[in-house]
Amino acid sequence: MNSSGELLRYDLRDPAIRSNPYPVFARLRLEDPVHWSSALSGWLLTRYDDVRRAHVAPELGSDRITPFYDKLPATQQAVLADVVRYLNLWLVFRSPPEHSRLRKLLGAGFAMPVIQGLEPRIRQIVDALADQLDDELASNRQADVIASFAMMVPAMVILDMIGAPQAMLPSLKAWSDDMLLFIGSAQGVADKYERARSGAQNMSAYFRELIAERRVQPCDDMISRLIAARDEDDALSEDELVASCMLMLFGGHETTTNLIGNAVHALIRHPDQRAKLIARPELIGSAIEEVLRFDGPTNSSARIVVVDHELGGKRLEAGQRVFAMVNAANRDAGQFERAEYFDIERTPNRHLTFGQGIHFCMGASLARLEGRIAVDTLIRRFPALGLIDSDPPEWTNAMIMRGLRRLPVS
Repeated sequence: MNSSGELLRYDLRDPAIRSNPYPVFARLRLEDPVHWSSALSGWLLTRYDDVRRAHVAPELGSDRITPFYDKLPATQQAVLADVVRYLNLWLVFRSPPEHSRLRKLLGAGFAMPVIQGLEPRIRQIVDALADQLDDELASNRQADVIASFAMMVPAMVILDMIGAPQAMLPSLKAWSDDMLLFIGSAQGVADKYERARSGAQNMSAYFRELIAERRVQPCDDMISRLIAARDEDDALSEDELVASCMLMLFGGHETTTNLIGNAVHALIRHPDQRAKLIARPELIGSAIEEVLRFDGPTNSSARIVVVDHELGGKRLEAGQRVFAMVNAANRDAGQFERAEYFDIERTPNRHLTFGQGIHFCMGASLARLEGRIAVDTLIRRFPALGLIDSDPPEWTNAMIMRGLRRLPVS
């Protein structure tokens, strides 16, 4: 409760909060930084130090799937069985020693030389999509930056990396969106479990076939590298290969789509910073870091309490969920000077968007590279993009991710 007795609520079913959650985050940081949400059945952490520690604290575990699944009724467990089968093998939900083993086997595919080698292809994809966006704006005088550009760039890049044909993009995107309803903790979607099951079944079946093809005929792609990956006598199992492909597709396009979309939105809303970036393109790296802080693609990281402990005067009990609200922490005035201001020259900028410790995002270098190339190209080629008053942006309904479903511009 605040001083007036009003209950603080963070409710993603409210479009106003989806559009701008930061006033609620500010109040939570000030009035109730370790906040129990009955609507989410979990704790919300909003201060920088608490969120940072949540990523590395031994009292909190990364496997939030199994405890949640075990508490479901048998009928819902049956619906989600195939989803959980693969999610339990995702690196982000594993703990040592299995996490360490998987990260070592997967690491070769994300080595810096591999990522740097993708730059020419990323630029080719970005330039081609910018040409199409130019044609769309010329003919229609408006376009949706998300559908026409921000979603397409990372999706096409990750398909190239995996070795899947570009023709599979619509299907893989649809399956990923269905899984997002469960993974992203969407609120108020009645059939999200059934849709998540369908998405997981379709995606896993597709990757299983692709993996079988690469076993017979290896290529210069990520699947072939993962099949060949070895650590002494260890290798990825068939289910681990499938699960890793699913994670790369999901994480590889969803987060970067949100990064690009949020960047365009922030630069349009802050014309002084956009003008500065146009005049000084060498600031693009710093600008992307500020987007990651100011309105990042990772809204929260979910953890599970593994041992009872106290935090901020509250008793956290084993089995309870904890949402470390990354975007709230990234605007903590105790860590960032003028935290509510968007400043593309901000330094230092120790945001928490890619996590901390052993769960630091393996794809961070790729996301940064795609973000820099895509946003630099878009701002340079379309310096006068503006929002459409009669068609406002639409934000995703997701607890874990933060991004735009639609960003109409003229």
